[in-house]
This record gives sequence, structure tokens and C-alpha cells, in this order.
Amino acid sequence: MADNDQQTMRRVLRREIAGTIGVLTDEHDFRAMRRYRTFTFDDHATYLQQVEGLLRTRALQGSHTTLALFDPQDYADYCTAKGLDADDPANRTRFTAELATTGPTIAYEGQPLADLLPALVDEAVRQAAWEYAATLLARLGPCATCGVDIGRAAFTRASDLLTRILDTAPPGDRHLVCSVTGTPETLVAVLHADDAADATGPLLDDAEALEFTSVLALGLAMQSPGGLVMRTSAPGACDQIYGWRLRGEGLEPLTAGEVFDAYCTDVESGELISPESGVDYCFPPDLGPQGRPSGHAH
Repeated sequence: MADNDQQTMRRVLRREIAGTIGVLTDEHDFRAMRRYRTFTFDDHATYLQQVEGLLRTRALQGSHTTLALFDPQDYADYCTAKGLDADDPANRTRFTAELATTGPTIAYEGQPLADLLPALVDEAVRQAAWEYAATLLARLGPCATCGVDIGRAAFTRASDLLTRILDTAPPGDRHLVCSVTGTPETLVAVLHADDAADATGPLLDDAEALEFTSVLALGLAMQSPGGLVMRTSAPGACDQIYGWRLRGEGLEPLTAGEVFDAYCTDVESGELISPESGVDYCFPPDLGPQGRPSGHAH
């Protein structure tokens, strides 16, 4: 009887344990892991089927599971730095546990794995873009003329501009995209801002907002070519699309025609494509004076 009670308690405790699975999202990474004797999978498709089966089983048992992006090269570097045997499954588990706190993760909530994997890759790209932008901003250092930290001033300015963009946007759900080129890599950040039910302001994901602001700040600080586009959607109304180009240390409005051309031109062929129905290509709202609230005047 005591043994049964202990088993019951352990089952209850097992439901309290959160788990993380480090998943190999593509064939290239899967092949890289096959060099380890203890990694016994032969086929990537079968491996993904087993991962999905495990996720479903854990969910049925009441366990919470997150997925992390397992990068074989990062794992090899991790083992080398810590003097660990990369062919020991326990060390793969240890590496995955650290991914849960440092890398991009997505919670499993019953979604098909085919939907989860692209979202996980997108999350990894987002985090990489933010880390890259933040690193470059930190390296800019102080202005030789006034001594102000250039990266910090640009971040303050980008935050101010983002606030103005959201404050002047029409009601509805907003989808913003900022792209910066010549840094030397092209960086893209996306931000979703949905209307709050209590009208206290747009609902923002803090991580998305930080990443978006960092990429915009880098474009402003480096005075790089780039642009920012906003799309708003509201029930019973046409979607509105408008935007700005990065110009110097500020934003310059795009005309409705320029927005139309950008959305209705095939990127690869340069040929015109049909515009979306129910969409208005607009001139953006006035953001007001674009001074330098950070005090950096150069």
C-alpha cells in the first residue's frame, strides 16, 4: 500500500516538472548530430515524428514542454569550452537545459510540429538580430564631439519615434516591420501591437519591442539605408499601409505611391503584381517635430 502511495505521489510530482526539448529543425543539423554514436536516429522525418509523439504524450500527462533550437555547432563549442564529452547524452541534456534560459524557446500547446518549427526558427532569427544590433550599438561608444554615448542616444531616439508612431496610428491591430541594410548585414525586426480591450494603449510583447527598437536605433545611429512600414487592421474597415524611410537620424514619410510600388512590385522580377483588395496605401500621420530628445546633436 505504501509503495502505491509513493508511486501516486511521484506521478503527481512528475506533472509539476517543466521540460525542454532541443530540436534539430533541419536536415543539415540532423546529419551533423549523426556523427555521435549515442545519437541513434537514422532519418530526420522519423526523428521529427518521434519528437511530436513525445510532445503529445507529455501534454496528455499534464506536463508543460518547451521547444528550443538545438544547434550542433553551438553544442560542440559548449562541450569544448567546458571539457565535456559531446557523445554523452547527459551533456546534451545539460546543454538543452541552458538553452531553456538563454536561447529562443516556444511552448508546446498542442500545435502541429510543422507549425512550431518555422515559428521557432523565426524566434531564433529575431533574437540573433537583436543581439547583433545591441552589440553594434554598444561598440559605437561616445561621440568624439559631445561625449554622449551614441548607441544609448540612438536607442532613446528610436524609443521616442516608436511611441509617436503607435500614438498616431489609427485604431486597430498594428503590424510594424523595420529593415536596416548595410550594417553590414540586413536586419529585419517585426513588432505586433494590438489594441487593448480597456483602451489603455496598444498591447506589446516586451521582447519584440526591445528587438524592434534596437534595430531601428542601429539604423539611426549608423545612418543606414532602411525603412519602417506599418499596417493597421480594424473590423469593418480597409487595412491601411504606410511607412517611412530612414533618412539621416530621422524618418522621412513615404508617399502613398511609393508604398503602393513597394507592395505591388515583385522583388525578384521587378514586375508589377496586383494590389491586395481591401487595402489602402496611405501617406503616414504626422509624427510631429523630430528633434533630438537624447541631447546628441551630431
